[in-house]
Amino acid sequence: MIEHIVLFKFNDNATTAQIEALTKGLHEMATAIPGIHSLVVSENKSSHSKGYTLGLVVRFTDWAALEAYIPHPVHQALVIDLLGPIHADLVAFDYEI
Repeated sequence: MIEHIVLFKFNDNATTAQIEALTKGLHEMATAIPGIHSLVVSENKSSHSKGYTLGLVVRFTDWAALEAYIPHPVHQALVIDLLGPIHADLVAFDYEI
């Protein structure tokens, strides 16, 4: 199993509605993209986040599932349409569990 962690930092113009739409879209990926074993999205509660306010943890069945997820049309639409306008920075970390 592969764990994919992403931390999101949003630009100053990001609205609550835009972040909520992104969060909803991230949740919907769980049933739309094959190879996802589990998916959790949550707001940060740590005071040590360095401005990253939303986190995503996705468990994939294997490396091939993670590799297929990146170009998947549902993921790409989310990245372009929902994340793109509010994106300031992100950190991704992938490892085998």
